[in-house]
Amino acid sequence: MQVKESTFLITGAASGLGAATAERLVAAGARVVLCDLNDSVNSHAQQLGANARAILADITLGEQMQQAVDAAVALGGERGLSGVVHCAGVVSVAKLVDREGNPADLESYMKTININLVGTFNVMRLAAAAMAKNAPNESGERGVIINTASIAAFDGQVGQCAYSASKAGVVGMTLPAARELSRHAIRVMAIAPGVFETPMMSEIPDEAAQALAAAVPFPKRLGKPDEFAQLAEQIITNPMLNGELIRLDGGIRMQ
Repeated sequence: MQVKESTFLITGAASGLGAATAERLVAAGARVVLCDLNDSVNSHAQQLGANARAILADITLGEQMQQAVDAAVALGGERGLSGVVHCAGVVSVAKLVDREGNPADLESYMKTININLVGTFNVMRLAAAAMAKNAPNESGERGVIINTASIAAFDGQVGQCAYSASKAGVVGMTLPAARELSRHAIRVMAIAPGVFETPMMSEIPDEAAQALAAAVPFPKRLGKPDEFAQLAEQIITNPMLNGELIRLDGGIRMQ
């Protein structure tokens, strides 16, 4: 699939991985709808120019995400929506039993699962329904879906039961979704980032961030959002990438 003159929906696009992906795709000639709950997504879309639009939407709500998908289809014109890069999500840390012997909060666990896993399914189902209506392009494709998992799906640390479970669910959906959507000529992929320079990472102490960077075999640093965006662009343009998860982590294995 060609990026130029295609239209993509990017969730979590106000900052971090989503913002970098939107920037790279617009620079490559794509039209992009930036979706986020943070209203700073509006200014980011304005900075990207005439080929970018912004929409505020909650990924867990069917009606709001349908509006986002409809906006992307409209922006795409006759070609409709060519793909979605789903980056929206949250990080949560909570031990099953805290130092005082109290059990973890169940509502917090359910919130993480709802946003990271149910939200991913919601975005995927609505985008797939829209792309299935597309006419096949020159290579026979109708669309591509790229979801964001995490290395925590495999190397979850203490306190990451909710986060690891939610991201493992994203991994688990990748192959069955790709198999199902193959009849519509829609590919499904997932990226599992390691430790990246994102607003989520800024929430942890500098000392902890430095320790994580030092744990990366090579390069010994945090990943840059544009490196995620590069991989997303490569997945879009390579039709043989389907039904698979790619770790993007510099070789780190969390302890």
